[in-house]
Amino acid sequence: MTDGRHLIEHGRSSPSTASIRVGSPVLIGRGAELDTLVTAVAASPSIVFVEGEAGVGKTRLVNELMTGLTAGPEPWVAAGHCQPLREPFPYGVIFECLRSCGPRLGRPSAVTGVLRPYLPELADRLPALPDPLNDPAAERHRLFRAIRELLDALGRAVLVIEDVHWADDGTRQLLRFVMTDPPPALSLVVTFRREDLPADAPLGRAFRPPPGTTAAHLVLGPLDTEGVRGLVQAILGGRNVSLGFAETMRQRTAGIPFVVEETTYALCDRGGDLQLGGTAARRLLDDVEVPTLLRETMAERMRALPGAARALAQAAAVLGVPTTAELLAAVAACGSGEQVTRLLEDAVLVETAENEYGYRHALAQRAVYDVLPGPYRQELHLRAVRALAVLDPPPLVRLAAHAKHAGLADEWLRYSELAADAAVDAGDAPTAIDLLCATVADPSAATADVNRLATKLCQYALTGLHHDEVIAQIERLLSDPRLSGAARGEVQLWLGLLLVRKTGEMDRGRTYIEQAIGSLRERPERRLRGMAVLALPYLGTTPITGSRAWLERVEDALGALPPGALPTSLLANTVSARLMSGDPEARQRIALLRPPRDPGGTEQTRELARGHCNLADACAWIGDYPGAREHLRTGLSLATQSGAAYVIGTAESTRIRLDWLAGAWEGLRERAERMAQTYAYLLPVTSELHLVLGWLAATRGDWGRAESCYQATRMSQPDSAIIPVANAATGGMITMLLSRGDVSAACAHADRGTALLHRKGLWVWAGDLAPQAVEAYLAAGRTGDARRLIEDLRAGLAGRYAPLARATLVACRARLTLATGSPAAAARLFEIAIHRHRQLGLPYQTARLSEEAARIHPPDTSVLTELARSYEKLGAPLDAARCRHLVRSTGVATPSARGRRGYGDELSPREREVAELLAGGLTNREIAHTLFLSRRTVEDHVARILRKLNVGSRKDVHF
Repeated sequence: MTDGRHLIEHGRSSPSTASIRVGSPVLIGRGAELDTLVTAVAASPSIVFVEGEAGVGKTRLVNELMTGLTAGPEPWVAAGHCQPLREPFPYGVIFECLRSCGPRLGRPSAVTGVLRPYLPELADRLPALPDPLNDPAAERHRLFRAIRELLDALGRAVLVIEDVHWADDGTRQLLRFVMTDPPPALSLVVTFRREDLPADAPLGRAFRPPPGTTAAHLVLGPLDTEGVRGLVQAILGGRNVSLGFAETMRQRTAGIPFVVEETTYALCDRGGDLQLGGTAARRLLDDVEVPTLLRETMAERMRALPGAARALAQAAAVLGVPTTAELLAAVAACGSGEQVTRLLEDAVLVETAENEYGYRHALAQRAVYDVLPGPYRQELHLRAVRALAVLDPPPLVRLAAHAKHAGLADEWLRYSELAADAAVDAGDAPTAIDLLCATVADPSAATADVNRLATKLCQYALTGLHHDEVIAQIERLLSDPRLSGAARGEVQLWLGLLLVRKTGEMDRGRTYIEQAIGSLRERPERRLRGMAVLALPYLGTTPITGSRAWLERVEDALGALPPGALPTSLLANTVSARLMSGDPEARQRIALLRPPRDPGGTEQTRELARGHCNLADACAWIGDYPGAREHLRTGLSLATQSGAAYVIGTAESTRIRLDWLAGAWEGLRERAERMAQTYAYLLPVTSELHLVLGWLAATRGDWGRAESCYQATRMSQPDSAIIPVANAATGGMITMLLSRGDVSAACAHADRGTALLHRKGLWVWAGDLAPQAVEAYLAAGRTGDARRLIEDLRAGLAGRYAPLARATLVACRARLTLATGSPAAAARLFEIAIHRHRQLGLPYQTARLSEEAARIHPPDTSVLTELARSYEKLGAPLDAARCRHLVRSTGVATPSARGRRGYGDELSPREREVAELLAGGLTNREIAHTLFLSRRTVEDHVARILRKLNVGSRKDVHF
């Protein structure tokens, strides 16, 4: 059970054993999968992913669903197919589905008027077209809202989008937008092939359905021997097929239903009344490989066609995507509507959308394409280029592909570059990167083209969410002899910028940047970009003096630069670097990054967005939380306008950390986990998310998860870490170890953390580490070390703007004063520290300090009782249990505020706390220690939990 009402999975770890009759009116097997699909679709809002390789029966399964839906009280049902060649203009598959929804429309909201140009069929049913926003990002968001509102206006609706592995990035974004907050009566079914995904997930990145949404993920595997046998028998009208033959067929077809069907029909065509139980049939199968047989089957169908119809079918194979009869005729240089009709009647082609024709399956299309003679295939690609080039707008991605296969090298490069530029303008950086990677890897590309395209590839990669293969391609460019010295320096620079973001690659990235600075003496603007990155103080263990040297060199050059994207980019680094270092002058420089009314082009907007998101991050680390949220709002707005995916990621991770600090913990773990999957390659994002996940796990007593998350921040590898994150993770680790009574390990982490603070020379970042380190030293009796750390912190903050570190300095002094025997003075210091933390808006830290103050002898039980309630409200059950235990230890009765009502088969709040620790792998003894309960009490709770959850073992408890 998850946040959604259901999460149903079939066959994720092993092939499905259900069988399916592709193309038959009877569904063979797949009963469990179909039942799951029907159940999920009936429980709207719902989202269903159907996964499987080519030919495994995804379409057959969803067709069975749609047939059943139209047999009863009819919802609106529509299906669309994504195509294998992505175009920069997205969303087409959705519009194709929606244009038939007119009769079901109720009264759509005003925002749906924006769909009039896209859905002229619905113009008389849609509101007036609203005024343009003159902002591409805002227009895109309004378009997304309009589509969701239109789907909502349809009432009960089922939308099937097939082959999402071929969807463009824009369509994936639109689907994610709808799925994140689906209309209550909508069921969305998505099919895809994992092996053909351009990323790791069908929507480009991992997706988790929102609470209240029914979710199912069906994984269709190949057929086993019995499944193949049942499918062949169904094709043959129930005739008996031996298991031996079925096993041979399974081996030759890999159990893929489509190939089983085509092979069986081909064998029937060849052998007439084929006795499949005989040795002749088995020998025939032993002698024929499935790909050859499938090609021969398609060849036979092609040979049976009249010449003009055959030419049209060959043109369709070359075009690769469904298209109009006119375009087919233009590429084939012959043909008419009559020949297209013949192809439809012979099931060579199908009408995939109104007036668009293509192959029913990619295997059939490839079988025809592969047997075309080379010269003729090249001629067809050449005709395709000529036919597509006159379209308005031209399909640039398809033109690039056809030009390459036609041997038109110059046209291929030109169309690829145009398509890449158009894709970036449409917010589809992945398509642009794919296109440019292919061009720069081509050994025949001219030197000038490689130099230009390599630079462009690097720039596009920097704006998106890069992956390992993109970085590897860029790194290979450095050994390309066609690359000029200046271009090589640029590639080194951009590669370095990519690598400093990547987990474990920071040192290598810095090395590339330093090399680029030395190579780019003729490109001072590029050198300055590299220097500005090296000026960032949080990258690795370089002392602040080294970062400041780079910072001063950049600032010296800023005054001579004309206004534009470059100075904005440099300011985005320099101002935030000063602010994060606690430089009091930095706040006066922030005005230099104030967005003008017209921020200029996309690049200028993107740099402004990055600047404000950097400022938000800096403010959050030093403790200026109102400033952080203000800059975050500005930065996110600008980043959305400019399509800066990386900047949005960094901003969202900052927002998650701010929400933790503000005590807004509800749903925070799920948000952080989703983002950590989405931005898995980007260290600045993931390390911050792992920090928050570690904090959350620690408050639940999930020690193993907390330690794993803290270590994932690279706190133990500071040379390649984001240092403020590593500091905070070290502080979290110390607190966790002290809670577990491991003072020695806590002190070891305190020693490493304080050594890093000394090495960096930036004490403004000590707010998340120094108080914990002082607590560890005092617990170990190392009073001198605690005193020295406090003095170093006091000296390090002199003249620095650091609200958080200054507040924690008072808390450190309070702990030392209490430990040295001055409780009254300590109480006064705690009071100041509590006040300062409360002013900063830090409820959890305020509660922890209030608890320490209340424990000064004699304990203030009323304060501790109230704190227990505050901890519970926050979502910190361990802290609440500790406070209740302290109150009980004084002999004061602690009646539950929840009363003594029975919970029936539901878990009580205490049982839920125990269950969460059970799910984290803690033993009864560890749970008792954590929650301050007796072993017998924990055993009773565990027994009730197992009974209420109807599980037989503690290992089956999941939260």
